Amino acid sequence: MQMRNALLAATIVALPLAAQAQPVTGLYVGAGIGINILQPESADIGTIGRQHYNELFGSTQFNSEPGFAGVVSLGWGFGNGVRVEVEGDYRNNKFNNTTGLSVNSGPGLVPDPAASGGGWEQKYGGMVNAYYDFNRLAPWVVPYVGLGVGYMWVNERNLVAYAPTNFANTTIEAGGTEGSFAYQAILGAAFPIGPGLALTAEYRFMGLAGDRTYGGTETIAYAHHTRGPLPASIDMSDDYNHTILIGVRYAFGAPAAVAAAPAPMAAPAPAPARSYLVFFDWDKANLTPRAQQIIKEAADNSTKVKYTRIEVNGYTDTSGTPQYNQGLSIRRAQAVAAELVKDGVPQGAIAIQGFGETHLLVPTGPGVREPQNRRVEIIIR
Repeated sequence: MQMRNALLAATIVALPLAAQAQPVTGLYVGAGIGINILQPESADIGTIGRQHYNELFGSTQFNSEPGFAGVVSLGWGFGNGVRVEVEGDYRNNKFNNTTGLSVNSGPGLVPDPAASGGGWEQKYGGMVNAYYDFNRLAPWVVPYVGLGVGYMWVNERNLVAYAPTNFANTTIEAGGTEGSFAYQAILGAAFPIGPGLALTAEYRFMGLAGDRTYGGTETIAYAHHTRGPLPASIDMSDDYNHTILIGVRYAFGAPAAVAAAPAPMAAPAPAPARSYLVFFDWDKANLTPRAQQIIKEAADNSTKVKYTRIEVNGYTDTSGTPQYNQGLSIRRAQAVAAELVKDGVPQGAIAIQGFGETHLLVPTGPGVREPQNRRVEIIIR
């Protein structure tokens, strides 16, 4: 255990050096394990039909120990902080006692301080979740929040309530599986450790809607005879769960980390350069017909001069995160370079760079959609 804790601490310390936060784009998978803390769960107990002396009856609460929780998920990220996913999950808790059990004394219900109970509760089902990632807060951690709805099946195994009195020992046993709609709120953080790969830590609150009734039997054991088994039921409600999870998430197709291009150094140009500007629609890297005409003109003119290289530099406006814009600027430059090759320019003569939202043609503040800044510059040197 000490070795595992040391490895975990070393991993967390090394995270700022491992990777920078990238918006989740496209398909991803995730999984997590942890503990589930079940709040005291309300129950109504009683026999079906005529009531007898020394029967258990009325409302109580089943108290439980912390149990296991696990989730697996499949989702899609839209590249702007929004994610949606489907999730399968499992939780279990062991009941160790009850509070507030009462015995039917005839004139009324009498609380029995010696009464108790036990059993196992297992929950499993599916949820649909929506998240928002706060990608701009720090390069090495991505806090996020989420909400989910779904359906859970709840299995009560060996659910029992019993009360020893001076006159009899009364036991109710019930069990089975019942379903319920569920809802949850999620607060978490992702720690990137490589391209597309991140560790996650989450707190979840999950509640079940409505009551669940489990059929069973009641037995009243007197000194010299036994009454029962009698038909009985336990009606469970107020199923509220607090879950803490540690997990891992992998986004498919995440771009490899691209080093930011260094600031250009002042140097005398060996020869005059000719440049062409190709503009793009917002958040797009595909070429318009006008863009194809400009690229064709640049390709044709490159055959008329003696050049040393052709630079293709991509840029974006300031909408989106800096990391996303860096990748988008490279995709735009790659699209223009591919069109130049199609128009006859040797691929080996082309140098591709992406500058993201730096070197703005029209200076703006953050988060501004400026058409003049969404461009690729072709420079023939």
